[in-house]
Amino acid sequence: MCPHCRAFITTRDRVCPYCGERVGPRAMERRNPADVLGGLIPHARFTTVVLLVINFGLYVATVLYSAGSGNENAWMGVDGATLFRFGAKYGPAIAAGEWWRLITAGFLHGGLLHIFMNSWVLFDLGAQVEEVYGTARYLLIYILSTIGGFLASMLWRPTLSIGASAAVFGLIGAMIALGVRHRSGFGEAIRGMYLRWAIYGMVFGLLPGLRIDNAAHLGGLAVGYGVAYVAGEPRIPSAPREKVMRVLAWLAVAMTVLAFATVYLTFSRPLRIV
Repeated sequence: MCPHCRAFITTRDRVCPYCGERVGPRAMERRNPADVLGGLIPHARFTTVVLLVINFGLYVATVLYSAGSGNENAWMGVDGATLFRFGAKYGPAIAAGEWWRLITAGFLHGGLLHIFMNSWVLFDLGAQVEEVYGTARYLLIYILSTIGGFLASMLWRPTLSIGASAAVFGLIGAMIALGVRHRSGFGEAIRGMYLRWAIYGMVFGLLPGLRIDNAAHLGGLAVGYGVAYVAGEPRIPSAPREKVMRVLAWLAVAMTVLAFATVYLTFSRPLRIV
């Protein structure tokens, strides 16, 4: 059945012969798409796996650079100078015009435990958000939550800060927004579960000696909730709202690429931590 004019069409039609509307894949095909790279990357987690690969790739790069600078324990703890050079959040540097740190900081990690904890949560939570909101909204929530989280961190505590947890809390905020939008028992259950996730995460961040950036968590949570609540859930691909979401997602991705390109172009300049 055509999603636009509701006329009956064949399973081979990709454009409705009655109204000219583009027809997407059948529901069965959407539920069971083929995995990528022979099953190495599950389709349901494709975007999440790509984000994890980027995070781990950057972690390996920072570890190798830190080890080359004389840090013998780089795998367990990357030194601050290396993280700063790779684009960590640092308030005075951002205030001086290095805007890209609000993005690049969200893809860096300071140690093996740090990246494994964030990756563990992202692998599980990211797949849920990706399934509910689709790729475009997922990327938009992830990137804007990273920016919002580190902006809040910069205003609250301008010291060096990194990690994907700002984006992770943004994804939690997106699921809370889903529960708020669905005024039903189902929505209440979702809202309650992810509110508990947020509370547990914030309480964990208050434990002494962990140096967890709760300001980034709160900022990411608020931005993720706001973006998801305004964007809503996906509709038919040809709807004007969906086209806007795709454009915004591409702009967010382009801004991220530009941020890392700027890190690359400024990488060799003398290190000056304000």
